Amino acid sequence: MELDSKDCELIARLQTNARTSFAELGRQVRLSTPAVIERIQKLEEAGVILGYHAQVNPAAVGLPVHAIVRITVDGGRIAGFAEQARRIPEVLCCHRITGPESYLVEVSVRDTQHLEDVIDAMMPYTATNTSLVLCSAFDWKTVTPAQVLPRRSLRKGARH
Repeated sequence: MELDSKDCELIARLQTNARTSFAELGRQVRLSTPAVIERIQKLEEAGVILGYHAQVNPAAVGLPVHAIVRITVDGGRIAGFAEQARRIPEVLCCHRITGPESYLVEVSVRDTQHLEDVIDAMMPYTATNTSLVLCSAFDWKTVTPAQVLPRRSLRKGARH
């Protein structure tokens, strides 16, 4: 799907507050309510917008310990591990990665004993390397569509 500037504005505003009404979104991006509804439906159908959810503070619901678990899985067990991780409620996300490990898993738990239990639930498939998160500089950012991002050079001293 080719995104235009209005689509990009809608995406940014919905990521900031997905509870904004269609009428208010229309006022903010200078479109009619029906036009906003149609654009959002197209973005959903195209898989640009995957869903809407509440962002919950794990500590506020009794899960104050956040950890990153790097997982090494034997080749034949890759798919099985992903399914096992999906069934563990404390697993917040699971990424297949490159490098010496197979997966990077984020978990939130009550305490270190609870963390041990969660790691043990993953152990039949894997070897683990775990890091406790002391604090987060930020834990979520909005996604900016590629056509809105400025081109940047990573070369030292490069000019734009």
